[in-house]
Parts: sequence; C-alpha cells; structure tokens
Amino acid sequence: MTTAPPLHIHLIAICGTGMGALAVMLKAQGHHVTGSDKDVYPPMSTVLSEQNIPVYKGFTVAHLAPQPDLVVIGNAVSRGNPEAEAVLSRKIRYASMPETLKTFFLWKKTSIVVTGTHGKTTTTSMLAWVMEQAGFDPSYIIGGIPIGWATGAKLGAGDVFILEGDEYDSAFFDKRAKFLHYLPDIVIINNIEFDHADIYNNLDEIILAFRRLVNIIPENGLLIGSADDEHIQALMPGAPCTIQTFGVGSRARWAARQVNITPEGTTFNLYEEGSYRDQLTIPMYGAHNVQNALAVVAAAEQVGVPWEKTVTGLGSFPGVKRRLELRGVINGIHVYDDFAHHPTAVEATLCGLRSAYPDKRIWAIFEPRTATTIRRIFQAGYSIAFDAADYILFAPIYLPNKAPEGNRFSLEELIDGLHTRGLDALALPDVDRIVNHLIAHVQPGDHLVFMSNGGFDSIHEKMLKKLEAL
Repeated sequence: MTTAPPLHIHLIAICGTGMGALAVMLKAQGHHVTGSDKDVYPPMSTVLSEQNIPVYKGFTVAHLAPQPDLVVIGNAVSRGNPEAEAVLSRKIRYASMPETLKTFFLWKKTSIVVTGTHGKTTTTSMLAWVMEQAGFDPSYIIGGIPIGWATGAKLGAGDVFILEGDEYDSAFFDKRAKFLHYLPDIVIINNIEFDHADIYNNLDEIILAFRRLVNIIPENGLLIGSADDEHIQALMPGAPCTIQTFGVGSRARWAARQVNITPEGTTFNLYEEGSYRDQLTIPMYGAHNVQNALAVVAAAEQVGVPWEKTVTGLGSFPGVKRRLELRGVINGIHVYDDFAHHPTAVEATLCGLRSAYPDKRIWAIFEPRTATTIRRIFQAGYSIAFDAADYILFAPIYLPNKAPEGNRFSLEELIDGLHTRGLDALALPDVDRIVNHLIAHVQPGDHLVFMSNGGFDSIHEKMLKKLEAL
C-alpha cells in the first residue's frame, strides 16, 4: 500500500474519538478523507467539520461511491453494517484503525505507547503537553481532548509519536489488542486490572495481551512500569529491553514522596534512584495523577527533554476534558465532569478530590454504563469505591440487557450494601429527577462530580442552567 497522497480514504464509524483523530491526521497528510457514522454528534462532528472532512449520517453503500482507495473500519462496526459488507464483497482494500496508524505514520517515528487500565488519557496528554512546550513538535493521538486543545490528535514535524494504546480489540476482523500494532520503542504501563468484560474473560487474558506488547519492544527500547503494581512487576523479567520503574513512596527508579494535595494541585518530592532530584507540582489532585506524572518524567528524560522544561511543563499542564474537569462554579457550588467508570478510577478520583477539600461536601453522581460496569464483576468493587463521597446518586443502568442474564450488575444490591455501611445513597429514575434532587439539597461550597463514560444526557449543562436560575 502506498502512503503517497492523494488517496481517497473512507472511515466507517468516524465519530469515535480515535477514528476522528485518525481522520484529522490523514487529512493533514494530504489525503481526501470522508466518513460515516450512525450518529453525527459533537464534539467530534465539530472537529471534523472544521477540517472540511465530509461526514455522512447513517451507513449505506452509496457512501462508497466513488470507490475509496482504502476503507478504515472502526472497532464499533459489526458484521451486517451495509458499508462493511460492501467492502468485503467488492474486495475494497480495508484496514483497522490501529493498523492504519501503523502503516501511514509510525514506521519512521519513535513510538511512545502509553498503556494501562487507568490513566492512559491523562498520561498521554501530559507527555504530549510537556514535549509541545519543550519545542519537540511531537505527533500524538489521544483518547480524549486536553483542555484548551481543539483535538486530541496532531501530525507534528518532530521524530516522536505519542500514542494512547489500549488493550481493546482492533476490529471485528482483527481481535488483537490495538496497542500491538503501534511499533513501540517506549512503552508506559501505568497499571493492570480486569476491564473490558465484553472482550476478555478474565484478568489472565488481559495480562497476556500486555505480555505480548512487552515482547515486541526492541532491544534498544524502554519499558516504563509502575513499581506499585504486582502484575506489571511480573511482566518485567521477560522484557527484552531496558526497564525503568516509578512509584509513590516506593524504591522505584522514579519515586514520589512527601505528597501534598491542596485546592491548587498536588506537590511532591521527586527522587531518582533514591536521591532527591526536585520538587514538582501538578495542577491536579490525587496519588494516581502523581503516578501519571512520574511516568511522564521517565519518558521525557529518555527522549531528551531538558529537565527544566519537564518541570515547567508538568506545572502548566491544563488537564484533560472529562477527567475531573471543572465545568463551572456557581454560588460556590463546583460542578465537575468525570469519565471514571471502573471502581478503581471512581475511588481514586473521589479520594483525590477529598484530599484537596477535606472539609467540603462531595456528591458523587454515577451512571453505570460500560460493558463491564453492567456486569456483576465489579459489584463488590463499587461497594467501597464511593467512600470518599458524602452523598451518592445513581442514574439507571444504561442498556442493562446488554449484560448476560444472570450476570447483571444490581444497583439495588449496591445501594442496600452502601446503606448497611452507613453511606447516603439513592437511585433516581432519570437525569431530570437527579438534577431536581440536587437543586433541592446542595449548598454553597459543595462539590458535584458527575461520573460516566457517556454523554449522561447532558446532565452537567442541565445542572449549571438550574444553578444559574436560582
């Protein structure tokens, strides 16, 4: 396959974060890019429109006329999709999103792949920000959008390509983990837990995917892994490359100690191989974000970012949309949008906020939505995930019938368990009832954290409008 422009490249399911980002980069490379999706919705529809990329609503064979040179089929596309079926029957050249990234962008770049069950988006964004501020002009593709950036993808002139790499499968015709396509020179693994229950049967299968990733790092590459995660530590003896570790309060090569969390952010002392190196500040809360910053320090050092640039870059990082993103403060009431859905992420987010505001009331408003969340696998995990909140509100389970019968998450059981442990928890039937309940009970100084990996029926905007009307 030639990568010389101009090719006509059509993306099926273009409005997903990764697919939309890929479309933007292909356009920047000079190709004629089109796309289609079941629903055409912001913010990605806005990004694509600004890039003059035509996006067709719905799926029909008419979108393949004139016939594209290449069709990229997103991993949300299943057999039966009219466009995918036409691609197969007509033998139009096709590929997955990660395969396309590899073919068109990665062969001549130093590839930094950021992985792990939690923290991928923040770490990738933080590293891209640090390198941007240092003048390295990296390429990057991020599964979210850093605050203040128009898009989470960029084709830079520098030698480094930073990729958020996840273990989810690539496409219906390629069940390998996405990150196995990314030609890794440097791999960051933040943590490993069970997730993606629609793809993996157990934690061992997920660990195997990460083991395969480690196995393709070249001898002159680098594995950067958490010293605080036993599953990562078990992978390291098999790594064919140099290894660096990071951790909070550990004996890792890059260690954070004396962590102090305030409303202004998190400050910690950095130690390198046991010796004090510097004091660092990040404008985010929580030990999990300290872990993310440590991984960035290790990667930035490896590619030659000057130390003072790393320090100032971390200190000025604006954060990521939907990662405890402060959407507004009205009458002293803070409204946040957060992507957390795994129990570990929920707990880390709420604990970080509690550390910053020990004397304020925190509301956790949660929508059970992901393919894993709606299964019983995390029933016990959620029973302790909300402990840092004063009040907990639950929206209805999103599409509960997608979970196998007999293996469905029970909201009623969770709430009963929370009540038994003395926590204030309530389920409400819809977003409007949730907002009205909040309006009736919130006080100045309260912090409201809305948690969902979906749109949550625009609950943040509805809440802010109600507060403004008071």
